Amino acid sequence: MTVERGLRGVAGFFVLLSVALGYWVHPAFFLFTAFVGANLFQSAFTNACPMMAILRKAGFQDSQGPAGVPKDLLARS
Repeated sequence: MTVERGLRGVAGFFVLLSVALGYWVHPAFFLFTAFVGANLFQSAFTNACPMMAILRKAGFQDSQGPAGVPKDLLARS
C-alpha cells in the first residue's frame, strides 16, 4: 500500500471516529474532525503531513517513481 492511500484511510477513519464520538460522547470531539480537515487542507498545498512520515517509517511506499512519474505507470511500460 502506498503512503497516499494509507493517509486517506487513516484520515477517513479519524473523521468517522471523531464524528461518532462527537455525537455519542461529547460535542467537543467535533474539534478533532476540524483538525483533521485543516491538516488535510494544508497538506494539499505543502505536501507536508506528520502522518505521512509515520506511514513511511511503518513501511509504506511512496507512489512516485523517478522524475515524479507514478510507479503504476512505470510498471506498465
